[in-house]
Amino acid sequence: MKTSTILSVPDATAALDYMSNKVDNLSETMMLNMGPSHPATHGVLRLALELDGEVVTKCDPVVGHLHRGMEKIGESIHYNQFVTYTDRFDYLAPMSNNIAYACAVEKLMGWELPERGKALRVLCCELSRLSSCFLGVGVYAMDVGAMTVFLYCYEEREKVHNFYEQICGARFTSSYTRIGGQTRDLPAGLEKEIFAFCDSCEKTIDEIQALLLKNKIFVDRLVGVGTLTKEQVLQYGMTGPNLRASGVKRDLRKTNPYLGYENYDFDIPIGEHGDCYDRFMVRAEEMRQSVRIVRQVCEKMPSGPINVQTDKGILPEKQAVMTGMEELIRQFMVSTMCVDAPAGQVYFAAENPKGELGFFIDSKGGGIPNRMKVRSPSFCSLSVLPELIPGHLVSDIPAILGSFDFVQGECDR
Repeated sequence: MKTSTILSVPDATAALDYMSNKVDNLSETMMLNMGPSHPATHGVLRLALELDGEVVTKCDPVVGHLHRGMEKIGESIHYNQFVTYTDRFDYLAPMSNNIAYACAVEKLMGWELPERGKALRVLCCELSRLSSCFLGVGVYAMDVGAMTVFLYCYEEREKVHNFYEQICGARFTSSYTRIGGQTRDLPAGLEKEIFAFCDSCEKTIDEIQALLLKNKIFVDRLVGVGTLTKEQVLQYGMTGPNLRASGVKRDLRKTNPYLGYENYDFDIPIGEHGDCYDRFMVRAEEMRQSVRIVRQVCEKMPSGPINVQTDKGILPEKQAVMTGMEELIRQFMVSTMCVDAPAGQVYFAAENPKGELGFFIDSKGGGIPNRMKVRSPSFCSLSVLPELIPGHLVSDIPAILGSFDFVQGECDR
């Protein structure tokens, strides 16, 4: 039979010390993985969080779960073949990616598009910006508890995709752009439909802001949360709405105009405090400015060719291919080897919905680049998280991440 044991004084002291240490251990920080499979991370992003209760003491963003080696793929196929891969960078604004890449190669070639070709690209870029921002704002509202706004936003976004379908036959991964131009011109009468869309789009933006800015929960979760100073956003190389929300007035369409953006009248909205609320407001105002640009493009749309007028690097008309030997040979050469680019190095950056998307190309001649490097805005936005998130509550993280409107496709590349 077992007998009970009475602790001696030293044993009792040891037991008390053990219990005291156990209680102290309960107040130690806890590690928590948020993602990579989590709706608030907007993609395959993993946040390794260290928590003291509900307060985040450390944040380590872990990227690379979606890494596909895009830059190396770009160094193994010819320039036109890589256009389809650019759709998969910021897959919420595929046409903007296509155009930024094509402009980089055309800069290497020394080509300049005719006026109608430039106007077509501006139209596609701004429609892409609207599509991306509508989804970003709608999902952001849903992240912090406002479901109805998402439905409003998605309805307008579907209208943009209907335009995509009419323009190039695809709704999402469009691959509409080619080196030296576009695959085809606008269908007849599309400008009239776009004008009608602009009117409904502005009304929807007003309704969205009326719904959200009178929502106390939405406003309280954004104001004063995730504040970034001018110095911080510049130090981390942030661009786009995230940069402008902190008071830095930099937009490549104004500071380094391309595709004739200097001919359009629009404003650059900037924030004052650099918090989640300012980032939301900047994006909402950017949507209005995009509508403004789209209207001007349709009003001023010039006539004429849409592609670079050269006999090299551009596919000939299909009718000519079917009837002429020279055109058939040219079709074969362009399809198999693309352009004959000169040796040299170029960098071109475009103002995408997420920020500055840049392409650096090192060429040794021929139709395939020697080296390619992509500068993506989402990667820079996520790099600030280790400094920004500590000190916030766990419930603040969806509000902060959603305000950055990042996409893992271009972050991981």
